[in-house]
Amino acid sequence: MALGWFSLLKTVPWAEVIATAPVVADGAKKLWKTVSKKPVTAPAPASVVLATEGDILSQLQARIATLEATTAELHAQMQDSTELIQALATQNTELVQRAEANRVRLRWVSLGLVLLALVLAYTLKTGV
Repeated sequence: MALGWFSLLKTVPWAEVIATAPVVADGAKKLWKTVSKKPVTAPAPASVVLATEGDILSQLQARIATLEATTAELHAQMQDSTELIQALATQNTELVQRAEANRVRLRWVSLGLVLLALVLAYTLKTGV
């Protein structure tokens, strides 16, 4: 099972992932700034305006009030979603940076092990 994950991770183009992580984080920040600047409009109370078609007018006002409430609710949900996207993009950037740091460390450890193996082989061969 671990071999499958290892082969999967080897196929990931880490250079591209690392290169695009800041772009994703910047895009999430721009989205958050755009959404957070828009004010949430509270639904206006329906005013009582009675004309000759008073029933129709009051029904339309009730529908408008409902639509305004729904719009405000959707806007709040969109802001929450944008906050979540920004948090995920930040976490993704940190994860990619840590993965890159681990990859570099693994290369150094591998190099150290190869050098140690060469020194050990030389020691065994010469009998020193």
